[in-house]
Amino acid sequence: MKENGKQERREDIFSKAVRAGKRTYFFDVKETRNGQRYITITESKKRFNQEDGKFFFEKHKIFLYREDFEKFADGLKTVVDFIETGVVPEEEVKENEQAGETSTDELSGSVDVSFEDLGNEEENPDKE
Repeated sequence: MKENGKQERREDIFSKAVRAGKRTYFFDVKETRNGQRYITITESKKRFNQEDGKFFFEKHKIFLYREDFEKFADGLKTVVDFIETGVVPEEEVKENEQAGETSTDELSGSVDVSFEDLGNEEENPDKE
């Protein structure tokens, strides 16, 4: 590990880059001071700054700790399966019914989310 003033940078133990269209995803394994390994997932996208006429990389990062691996993987698998099949998994219907939501239409409906960093309509042609 390198020390830079008071800020300490964690060295990657293992890395995997995945290029997907205009984005690159970096999966990096790092280690805490006490030896616990964790994953950082970084999305990097090349952008153009109109003001100075230069390209830059916009990055978004999440940290995923060992105790959350299984739940994260299960959640990711569930939503990927839903996207591929369009079928809401039986266990999701049961969980939501127990939580007081009785309609499966609510589970498969869309959520109106407005994140500025998701890109513009030109880059998201499916956005209405």
